[in-house]
Amino acid sequence: MSITVVLEQMCIIMILIFTGAFLFRQKMLSEDTSRQLSGLIVNITNPAVLICSAFDDSPKVPLQTLGLSLCVFVISYGILILFAYLIPLVLRVPNHARYSYRMLTVFGNVGFIGIPLASAVLGSGSLIFVSINNLIYNVLVYTYGISTLKKASIAQHPDAAPTEPENILHKLVNAGTVSAVLTIIFYLGDFNVPTIISSSLTYAGRTTTFLSMLVLGVSVAQMAPKDIFSHPKLYIFALIRQILLPVGFTLLLGLFIKEPLILNTTALLLAVPAGNMPLMLSKQLHVNESTISQGIILTTLLSLVTIPVVTLFIS
Repeated sequence: MSITVVLEQMCIIMILIFTGAFLFRQKMLSEDTSRQLSGLIVNITNPAVLICSAFDDSPKVPLQTLGLSLCVFVISYGILILFAYLIPLVLRVPNHARYSYRMLTVFGNVGFIGIPLASAVLGSGSLIFVSINNLIYNVLVYTYGISTLKKASIAQHPDAAPTEPENILHKLVNAGTVSAVLTIIFYLGDFNVPTIISSSLTYAGRTTTFLSMLVLGVSVAQMAPKDIFSHPKLYIFALIRQILLPVGFTLLLGLFIKEPLILNTTALLLAVPAGNMPLMLSKQLHVNESTISQGIILTTLLSLVTIPVVTLFIS
């Protein structure tokens, strides 16, 4: 990876985020608009980007390599879950707040930031690996993620009536998992897709970066600077989660894996800031989301520095 290319992409991302913040402050964007754009990105534009990558004319990655990437991402998420328990211990986070750090640790922004960043920095060939990563991510969100937040919800609201058990299988069938599966199927099948379909998906996918950064900008604009920057533990968390962990894991992985695209994609997806999904699930389950919200915004702003630092070590 070229450090110059990564720096350029992170600067572009930050410019677009602050454009979203400016538009919100000028009342040209609202919270309702941001919520609607989020739905559009999650259900239409991000899936379009992934599926389009399957139609790329570049040489296909062998099935063996795809299987190798699956193993790598399963191991990487296993490491993230381990660190999700270790980091709160190291930072001496009170027991009642540890769920926030666990969610911030495991669930990075592999959609809103990871997809456009990987596409811009590594090329569309990396998106087949992003699809595999996203498939694992979505499974974990609706298993480990919901389980963690439900325990926090019970602790915070002990008198609340127990909720009916959810159909986890139904939750797993969503735009993220469906698009990831379709991408892998189209990629392996090497189908000839009509131009009218591929072009439509391409036009939709091209809006992803701009729209997703506007949404993040709206979140930034709604928080006072002191609420974002006045939490020392979150800075240490960002150092561990966004620099030490991705650099250490990727360097160790490089001793065994010699596929540069797998290594670089893994590094980028580990280095992205915390994602929005924990925040949305916290609101849905009525869990205190203040630390999660602060962590998402701070790690996103710090990623202007942390992502280039990670790529510097693994280039």
